[in-house]
Amino acid sequence: MGRGILHRLLACAALLVASHAPAQNVVPEAVEPPPHSAPWPDLRTGQTEGIRDASYVLGPELVRGQPARAMLAERRRLSAALAALRPQRAGTVEAYVIAVALDSDPVFAREAREAGRVLEHRYNAQGRTLTLAGPDGRQAGLPRGSLSSLALALAQVSELMDPREDVLVLYTTSHGAPVGLAYHEGDTGFGILAPQRLANLLTELGIRRRVVLISACYSGVFVPHLASADSAIVTAASHDRSSFGCAAENDWTFFGDALINHAMRSRQPLGEAARTAQGMIAAWEGRMKLEPSQPQISIGADVAGWLGPLEARIPREVTQPVGRPAAGD
Repeated sequence: MGRGILHRLLACAALLVASHAPAQNVVPEAVEPPPHSAPWPDLRTGQTEGIRDASYVLGPELVRGQPARAMLAERRRLSAALAALRPQRAGTVEAYVIAVALDSDPVFAREAREAGRVLEHRYNAQGRTLTLAGPDGRQAGLPRGSLSSLALALAQVSELMDPREDVLVLYTTSHGAPVGLAYHEGDTGFGILAPQRLANLLTELGIRRRVVLISACYSGVFVPHLASADSAIVTAASHDRSSFGCAAENDWTFFGDALINHAMRSRQPLGEAARTAQGMIAAWEGRMKLEPSQPQISIGADVAGWLGPLEARIPREVTQPVGRPAAGD
């Protein structure tokens, strides 16, 4: 059963291996993301088959074969980015934005980069935005997304924010499975971010007010674990459905294009933006005869009290969609 779960985890990624040939007229090889070519390792820690024995809920992460100098350079990039985050201002509701790509397929890095820009603009989070996204064939230089870098970013934000008034806005993009999000960096990094692990991190760090936006197949599995009176959660799919648009050459997934690249560039509130994105995705899936992904929306009873004032400050300047549409419009 454990092996079957891992096969489901990589079902989407396996179909995309052939798409990793460099595109024409791209920037130098130095910023090309590492391709997936080695088999996914078995991350189970139990001695018997089955998810109960697998310890996926603990968020296993495996790093293998990374050059020491590359590891040091990556540590320095992350440390510099964390140190650059500004502390909150007393009496002002601040948003801290984290946008993270957990897979080296370049579509995710492209999506995370632009999501960071859009959310930073929407929530006036200049100096309080951190994007974790490796090279995407066009840009490089940011810290890479991983389970460890995400945990460290959340810990840093928790020290800078006032949990009584400030807000975490978290955007994650990657492949997904019924057990959670897949971390997959070339052939050197592997892991699972289970819903329980993310929920436990946020509880441990005291991050109570949060907007969590998850772009991945099966991402609805996070809703029951993260839901609370002070949580707003939007996911790309229900707990038992795939989402679409994750081909490596794309600029967006369906979810990222609809929610971030279109709906959240406007001044409509989060709930309305999420419903707008739901409609756009349903139209694309219907036109392409795909099984509906059923994006999920969960907004806690107390969210309006702090999100309303924060969104009242959304800049009047509306930015325009960028990149090639995920659905090929």
